[in-house]
Amino acid sequence: MIVALLLYFSVLLLISRWAGREGNDAFFRGNRQSPWMLVAFGMVGASISGLTFIGVPGWVMGIDMTYMQMCLGFIFGYLLVAFVLLPIYYRLGLTSIYTYLEQRLGPSSYRTGASFFILSKLLGASAKFYVVVQILQVCIADSLGLPYAVTAALTLLFIWFYTRRGGIRALVWTDVLQTFVLIAALLLILLKVCTMLDMSFLEALRTVWNDPHSRMFEFHDIASKQYFWKQFLSGVFIVVVMTGLDQDMMQKNLTCKNLRSAQLDMCSYGLLFAPVNFLFLSLGVLLLMLYPKLGMALPQSGDALLSTMVYSGALGQAPLVFFTIGVVASAFSSADSSLTALTTCFCVDILKDGEHSEGIRKRVHLCMMLAFLLCTLAFNAIGSGSVMDLIYTLVSYTYGPLLGLFAFGIFTKRQPRGKAVPFVAVASPVVCYLIDYITLMQTGYKFGYEMLMFNGLLTFAGLWLISKHPAS
Repeated sequence: MIVALLLYFSVLLLISRWAGREGNDAFFRGNRQSPWMLVAFGMVGASISGLTFIGVPGWVMGIDMTYMQMCLGFIFGYLLVAFVLLPIYYRLGLTSIYTYLEQRLGPSSYRTGASFFILSKLLGASAKFYVVVQILQVCIADSLGLPYAVTAALTLLFIWFYTRRGGIRALVWTDVLQTFVLIAALLLILLKVCTMLDMSFLEALRTVWNDPHSRMFEFHDIASKQYFWKQFLSGVFIVVVMTGLDQDMMQKNLTCKNLRSAQLDMCSYGLLFAPVNFLFLSLGVLLLMLYPKLGMALPQSGDALLSTMVYSGALGQAPLVFFTIGVVASAFSSADSSLTALTTCFCVDILKDGEHSEGIRKRVHLCMMLAFLLCTLAFNAIGSGSVMDLIYTLVSYTYGPLLGLFAFGIFTKRQPRGKAVPFVAVASPVVCYLIDYITLMQTGYKFGYEMLMFNGLLTFAGLWLISKHPAS
């Protein structure tokens, strides 16, 4: 296991050194020379975190395959990003997408949007990273007597080392390797499970299709979190905010040569994302069949469905190695791009020093790595349950103000009174939380992902109230 991980790390370093170039333009924008096909393929790995790799197969235990409803919404969300947001970003020649808020709504909106991104990305990405460091701790570090803090620090130090020089240009190429490893791990485990169930791959797909857990659509219970229109529309807006309004995800797209290349990249990536998640869910259904065949009890938590089977040794050594490397690859792809995006946002949006001082950029990159480490250690102290709650809360609450800010800028011509914008952005998620709490206490209804849309709408309404028409 250790040899395999060291070999993987070495290949990452070689690719990073080959692709990396000194200079802020290469770090922030990749010199606008990234091939769109590589960006599209690499973004699959960047969007699938260690939590996705571990958790999605287990979702079939509780909600069957209804997650595919959201994946269908994702496709339409990517189309909106490709043909509404990308043209704006390329027309303005942006390095940080939040510069749009300054040009359209003023400096107060600009700082508010950038600050919300830095907070949400730092917390969300480090929470995902925490889960993967746990796996490294169990697989390797415990046997070496290393505490969790040392494991997290060493892993982050490696990520910082291969991203500090090449930045986004190096990440476009390392993401390709990491996505390849992730998909290879998924396919290897799928094929091993099929073999143990005495099925060919096609027979397994037919079996999954006919299994009760293959239920994808819920049209009957409107109060259910899995109701189709809630899931579908949430999927659309989750992509808009977590891809189109996220510097981390958009920075790679902005390294493409031109708008057309970036749109091809976004549409191709959007089409790839759905079948990859279908394979993760299919693996979950097959694992539910394999557990009783092997006489193993199902784990209490769906998140443990895949990892328990792999680490039991029932699948053999090769799936164990590939699973661990696949999870590490997904974590690295998420963490390295997050560190680069956070550095870009802080330099360009907060310090206003995106084009000049390379020394400042390197110091900011190191500081972001240290902040990342502190958040990861904090999540380890809190525990996994609280971390999962935080991740879902971040999606619905933190990105809502960003959605409202960009929607207000794109779809209106009004100008908000700058000093009031931060108060609206902070008040909106607070009001949403109070409404959710009161509704749950009074009616028993719990808001799901649709809270993101409500939060964005509330921010939009607040901005309308504090704004005026340009002519007035």
